[in-house]
Amino acid sequence: MNLLRDYGYNEKDIHNRVISTFHTLFEGNDNERIYFEDKDGAYILDTGNNDVRSEGIGFAMMMAIQMDRQDIFDKLWSWAMKHMYIQEGQYKGYFHFACNTDGSLKNELPRPDGEEYISLSLLFASHRWENRDGIFDYGTAAQKILSTALHSENPLWNKESYLIKNKITETHSDVSYNLPHFYELYAMCADKNDHDFWSRAAGASREFIVRCTNKKTGMAPEYVTLRGEPLPEDEHGTFFSHSYLVAVNIATYTLWFGDTPEFATIAKNLLTFFDGKTVDEFMDYKINGTPRDRHSLHPIGLSACLGAVVMALERTQEPVGSETQKAAQRAVKRFWETPLRTDGKRYYDNCLYFLSLLALSGEYKVY
Repeated sequence: MNLLRDYGYNEKDIHNRVISTFHTLFEGNDNERIYFEDKDGAYILDTGNNDVRSEGIGFAMMMAIQMDRQDIFDKLWSWAMKHMYIQEGQYKGYFHFACNTDGSLKNELPRPDGEEYISLSLLFASHRWENRDGIFDYGTAAQKILSTALHSENPLWNKESYLIKNKITETHSDVSYNLPHFYELYAMCADKNDHDFWSRAAGASREFIVRCTNKKTGMAPEYVTLRGEPLPEDEHGTFFSHSYLVAVNIATYTLWFGDTPEFATIAKNLLTFFDGKTVDEFMDYKINGTPRDRHSLHPIGLSACLGAVVMALERTQEPVGSETQKAAQRAVKRFWETPLRTDGKRYYDNCLYFLSLLALSGEYKVY
């Protein structure tokens, strides 16, 4: 499905937007790009924190596989294995959450979204490109990460609830880390002995996303208990930066696995709440829609995610000319007309932008 084309955008313009956005992020000037090479490979710079995060490496590896750039993929993977992979100790087999750009350690504790994106990217690479020796045996590397995530003494998942943790040492979850579309693919491609767990995790995370989102606004908090209750406001229990990714996740699930009525309801509620708001008007919010005391830190990323979430709505065949469809068209238009971010916080916004663009153009593919 190429929703942008279906909404009347020129197919050549869509293709050029995908190519030019990738070029800007990976090959633009130093004030545009987030990808940088060094003697050990390449890393993604979190421009807001001036460090390298496993999240960013995972995002970029997924982007590289989608764009058929094995050269970039291998450089990112080499850097991650050189500097971020934990060789010994209680977290052996995981990745440090954050390093400085020289590879020195900044934050040891693994954050699961890095492992999730890296492992699925490796599985895709093993199918799209030929497995090679050493660290470039992509399939074996992916299986090792997933096995560690489930069977080590410090698993990333809560085995009773089948839900992923926020940090390896914590009992609560981050709603955006729940990636049912990834777990469906793990069930197909990972160790057959873990098939049942991944299938159950996919179902549990779908239900969890629905449970965590506000029934009127469609907003999810960042951090929640395993019962789906938001943590206190000062502990990320509000609609904040990570919350935006939930929209991309349900959009991508729809693209890869088809219609989910509950996800369509979330999409409809989000589109209705944000309809008529400009990027400059986006705030941080309580999940009931009450504005907090500051503007969104990543408004371009939020605009992109609100464009992407239309994917979850389209297969419901919303009546032509309905208010929901009009809101969807306006959300896509707002995304299309909003340029990439170019200042010091561009990393997160522009990653969300490109993942959303891949989904809306139908170029976010399973390999």
